[in-house]
Amino acid sequence: MTDETRTVRAGRRTVTVHRPDKVLFPGDGGAKEYTKADLVEHYRSVARYMLPHLRGRPLMLERRPDGLHGPRFMQKNVPDSYPEWIVRAEVAKEGGTVTHVVCDDTATLVFLADQACLTMHRWLSRADRPNWPDRMVFDLDPSTDDFAAVREAAGWLGELLGQLRLPSAPMTTGSRGLHVVVPLTRHQEFDEVREFARDVAELLAGDHPGRLTTAARKADRGDRLYLDVQRNAYAQTAVAPYSVRAKPGAPVAVPVSWNQLEDPTLDSRRWTIADAVDQARTDPWAGMMTKGRSLGPARRRLDELREGRRR
Repeated sequence: MTDETRTVRAGRRTVTVHRPDKVLFPGDGGAKEYTKADLVEHYRSVARYMLPHLRGRPLMLERRPDGLHGPRFMQKNVPDSYPEWIVRAEVAKEGGTVTHVVCDDTATLVFLADQACLTMHRWLSRADRPNWPDRMVFDLDPSTDDFAAVREAAGWLGELLGQLRLPSAPMTTGSRGLHVVVPLTRHQEFDEVREFARDVAELLAGDHPGRLTTAARKADRGDRLYLDVQRNAYAQTAVAPYSVRAKPGAPVAVPVSWNQLEDPTLDSRRWTIADAVDQARTDPWAGMMTKGRSLGPARRRLDELREGRRR
């Protein structure tokens, strides 16, 4: 190895990291500087917590080979240059197929970090049954950087999902908003899941019309928080837990508990690659993602609630 390369042990493999001292996150405006080696170490350290959220899923990779201020590449297809041991998934697209990376092990995480993949966006379904999601995601998108409004909306949404007897778990996005994730049993296809999520969002927005909206056009939202359910569709993606975001200071999308969400000092960029693993070790979701539900019973309860609102 030379100063331009370094080897990293990742599970059963040894992965070469090229230009480990290259700065990917400059220290602009008081933000801390982070190198490719820092990115690699983050993904290696969170691997045991992150991999259960990635295994078997097609990924879209957000790459910044020249760092945060360089060009951004959203990569779906696996290049021929990738090693043969990286798992691939060929899935249908309009007019053909596309072959995605699937990240099943720590070595793949480290390799992708060496490719300057900052963020991993995952499908909400697995490659073996790509039309049948096992996750439903509500993306709480605020109109400003006021995270208090996000916390408030998440509390309302969590209560409503509880009424529907659906388990749910919040995650900071590392940007401005929050995702609320519901585990499913793959008994409904994407169209049915998206319709259900839309009806939940519209019911909640109807209860809080001055604070929430389901309007897709920004011009129609005003200063209300947008309840976005459009990620619940075939080939759409959501940022994966413990992914680094392409923002100054390298913030990380981090699962949190509902109790943590009550902390008024919490914001969506609370954790970075310097300390996200500390939060991961607390097991904030505590097995929540293994408690999947079919939406059949929840649909009946939702329809009853909607009918009650009309009376």
